[in-house]
Amino acid sequence: MIFLIVTGLSGSGKSSCIKVLEDIGFFCIDNMPPQLIPNFTEICGKSNEIERVAIVTDIRGGDLFLKLSENLSEIRSIDDVDVKVLFLEASKEVLMKRYNETRRKHPLEETAGGDLSKAIDAEMTLLTDIKANADYIIDSSLLTARQLQEQVSGLFLDNPSDKMIISCMSFGFMYGVPGEADLVFDVRCLPNPFYVPELKMKTGLDKEVRDFVMKFPQSKELEKKLFDLIEFLLPLYVSEGKSRLVIAFGCTGGKHRSITFAKRTADFLKEKGFRVREIHRDIDKK
Repeated sequence: MIFLIVTGLSGSGKSSCIKVLEDIGFFCIDNMPPQLIPNFTEICGKSNEIERVAIVTDIRGGDLFLKLSENLSEIRSIDDVDVKVLFLEASKEVLMKRYNETRRKHPLEETAGGDLSKAIDAEMTLLTDIKANADYIIDSSLLTARQLQEQVSGLFLDNPSDKMIISCMSFGFMYGVPGEADLVFDVRCLPNPFYVPELKMKTGLDKEVRDFVMKFPQSKELEKKLFDLIEFLLPLYVSEGKSRLVIAFGCTGGKHRSITFAKRTADFLKEKGFRVREIHRDIDKK
């Protein structure tokens, strides 16, 4: 199990970082006191479903946070757990600007007598040892939100396309177009299995239905053109930092043609190495 500790200076982008990690498949928790991390690590280690965990812990934990180094030693002694530390930082000037723009309060500001500059200096001093022992360091001073996303994804993904989850959805136009869809394709132009008695009560999850839909030349040609379009578009969405994409296929009732195309598209994208899930919204509607 990969266990990632995300820490660093307040205002350096830890909240943005944890959102990216969640999008690429990490189980994430924000603002956990270091003393709780060892027990939580053991709990996660007993789960067969959790393979990658990211925990944000920082100066918001007060004096508890200052014992992070001790707790890290305890975590690293746990079998089958690969512990890494990701440290985010930014220059003092950038941090000052961010706090002044957002008007948020620095966690050490009261301790520093309301002086933001002194609060930032104090935090930098407190985190010196933790930064020195970090496995990864990201300076967000000159990074846009998208660039930070790319850096975080690049550290933990072998394939950039893994950061995007694609949902292939089927639906029936008679029940309405799904509002969450990014791309909608209407396949009502194809021959309808509904009018074949032996196929009427089946769905596109049944091979007989898919074989019927795809035996027509127009179905094969439409699929080819759709696959070409989707394969062209996906790298563009990935490069723009999109983490979720819903491709919806609609027919009249959402049971035959739409499911056929949603399933075949999902299989096609899985072969291409994308993270894909199938959603058949109206399959159980009467």
